[in-house]
Amino acid sequence: MKLFNRGGYVLDFSTNDFDVFTLESVGVPLCETYKLSKGKSLMAYINQASQDDIIKLLKDLLDYYEAHYEYQIENDDEYSKTYSRCKDIMDRILYNKNPLASTAVELKEKFSSAYLSAQIDLMLKMQSENPTEAIGKAKELIESCCKTILDDNTVEWDKNWDVGQLTGETVKLLKLMPKDIPDTAPASTELKAILGNLRAIATNLAALRNPYGSGHGKSATYKGLEERHAKLAVGSSITLVSFLWDTHERRGI
Repeated sequence: MKLFNRGGYVLDFSTNDFDVFTLESVGVPLCETYKLSKGKSLMAYINQASQDDIIKLLKDLLDYYEAHYEYQIENDDEYSKTYSRCKDIMDRILYNKNPLASTAVELKEKFSSAYLSAQIDLMLKMQSENPTEAIGKAKELIESCCKTILDDNTVEWDKNWDVGQLTGETVKLLKLMPKDIPDTAPASTELKAILGNLRAIATNLAALRNPYGSGHGKSATYKGLEERHAKLAVGSSITLVSFLWDTHERRGI
């Protein structure tokens, strides 16, 4: 409320715009319903709505703030600090509901890249809203991770390489090839089999993206995959990227 409520106003919404916004978000035009100011109507709703609806509305307001108040977020003032606290709280709430997303939060912190963080956020959001887009972002995340690792190790890569080639060079650099596991290592056969599939994950995601992902024109009869398929693609991408990045970090210790 400290972030959104500006002396009875809610951000830069007019009364009508705020009612339209909350109607689209949670199905309730708050000012029309409570006959109060925007700030008081928001508080009244929060005091009586279900937890899921409250989270939904606050998340939508946070998204709106991020889209329209970038100048406040970037300034090191009280609003930017309040925003950071709100963002952390919302991330914990959302990611506690989705164990896979908790790994994504860790990745965002490790990458220290605004671009990659935005890609991860968009990919997770698109799983349900636009599975086609999520599949495309899953493949792009692997590409970005591999390029970053290769750059960090001053390994040149060709802009024409596909995701399979990028992943292949990365696992070779990180010594994650099956041949890098000595036969005498415990469970060497199983480890070799798993490592042998790392590049296949990236290659098959790219192959999945071609008919089902974003970035290619579709015919009028096109039918995309479902949310569960997008979650499989996103989960595979996050798991692979997390493993590659953890290995990259361990090599630098």
